[in-house]
Amino acid sequence: MTSLKIVLRIGGSILGSPPDPGVVKKYADIISRISSKKHRVVVVVGGGAIARQYIDAAKNIGLPNAEQDLIAIQASRLNAKLVGMALGIEEVSLSPRGAVSNVGKQQVAVMGGLRPGITTDTVAALVGEAWSSDLIIKASDQHGIYTADPRKDRYAELLSAISHARAVEILGGKHSPGIHSIVDPVAVGLIAKNKLKLIVVNGAHPENVIKAVNGGRVGTTVG
Repeated sequence: MTSLKIVLRIGGSILGSPPDPGVVKKYADIISRISSKKHRVVVVVGGGAIARQYIDAAKNIGLPNAEQDLIAIQASRLNAKLVGMALGIEEVSLSPRGAVSNVGKQQVAVMGGLRPGITTDTVAALVGEAWSSDLIIKASDQHGIYTADPRKDRYAELLSAISHARAVEILGGKHSPGIHSIVDPVAVGLIAKNKLKLIVVNGAHPENVIKAVNGGRVGTTVG
């Protein structure tokens, strides 16, 4: 099997609020199994509901958008630290280049948020760009990308494979603190610009990540 450069984006909502230790252990096991096959993995972890609660608190005391984002970044880095420690990794990478450097040394690296104005989806896209990744996997709280938001439109249809242009058409837009999208609009634009392969899967079933790595039919493939 060809060694792949994989960016795994784990939604904070998948880990739980507070994080479920059983879920963290399952993902640590999945990541270890992937890396044992000689694949390299940069894991980017989101802040989930805790991050959005902090954003709401920051907003309600009058803090500007940039400071709301800074609070969310800290929550995501704490989640990333937990996942990293479950993998025996002490360091949370603080930049895409740092993550690429670390994954070259130890097969697996972890990151949380990066800077105001972007979500961890965009962090994953930036890592993919800096690394020329073979595959970005988004472990989402949905089964994949739909024709519309399935939480708002009961007639939304799950799409098995779409082009970059179609992904931008469905998911494009602007960033806002705490945005909760299957893939955030800034990330979708970057992924399309760099023609990176993305697979969005239901992260409630960690084995879906293995299926995506092995080329199985799962979720939505973009590219």
